[in-house]
Amino acid sequence: HRIFLRELENYVEYPELVGRCFLDQMEDFQIYEKYCQNKPRSESLWRQFSDSVFFQECQRKLDHKLSLDSYLLKPVQRITKYQLLLKEMLKYSKNCEGAEDLQEALTSILGILKAVNDSMHQIAITGYDGNLNELGKLLMQGSFNVWTDHKKGHSKVKDLARFKPMQRHLFLHEKAVLFCKKREENGEGYEKAPSYSYKHSLNMAAVGITENVKGDAKKFEIWYNAREEVYIVQAPTPEVKATWVNEIRKVLT
Repeated sequence: HRIFLRELENYVEYPELVGRCFLDQMEDFQIYEKYCQNKPRSESLWRQFSDSVFFQECQRKLDHKLSLDSYLLKPVQRITKYQLLLKEMLKYSKNCEGAEDLQEALTSILGILKAVNDSMHQIAITGYDGNLNELGKLLMQGSFNVWTDHKKGHSKVKDLARFKPMQRHLFLHEKAVLFCKKREENGEGYEKAPSYSYKHSLNMAAVGITENVKGDAKKFEIWYNAREEVYIVQAPTPEVKATWVNEIRKVLT
C-alpha cells in the first residue's frame, strides 16, 4: 500500500510501461524468498495458537472475514500471480515502447520464483554437518537416478552399482554438489513437505563432467578426483539434462 501500489497507480494511463515499476522495485522483491522460507514456521505456530483469544480478538477488532492464516498465504499466491499478469501484458504489448521492460520484469520475477522454490527444498536438508551458506549460491536442485562406479572397493559392489540406480536429490551450489535422499513425510502443511537426508558431497574444484553417455540422451557423468569416483546421472528429460550440464559447465569454467 505504501510503496508498490502507489508506484503502480502512476502507470494507470500507460499500462504498457508498468514493467519499469517492477524493475525499480526488483531488489525489494527478494523479500519474498525470505517470507516463503519462513512460511513453514508461521504455519506451525499458527496451528499451535490459532484458537487463542488474542487472535480471535484481533480478527474481531479488524472485522476480518477470514482468519490470519488466509492472509499469511496471500504473499505466496501474489508472487506467483505477478508472473501470470506480466505474461498476459506482454502478449498485448509486443510492439509497444515498454515491451522490453515487461520482458525483463517477467524474467526477473521468474528468477525470484525459482530462487524461492529452490530455497524451500534447501531448508529441508537434514544431516549436513556444516553451514550450507558457505557453499555459495544454490544454482539448481532436482531428483535423478544415480549409478556409482568407484575405482576403489570390491568388484561385486561395482557390478551391483551398475544395474541398480539410487534415487538421489541433487543440490548444485557454486562450491559443491550435494547428494541427498528424499523422504516423503506424512502429515499436514509443513509436516507434509519432503525432507532430504544428506548422503555426501563433491567439491566443485575436483569435479569433471562427461556430457554424453552412450545409449541414453538423458544421462551424463559427474566424476571426481580424476575419475576415482564416477556418478552416472539420469535426468527425467533431455531438457533437464541440458540445463544441468550447462549450469555445471558454467561453474567449472
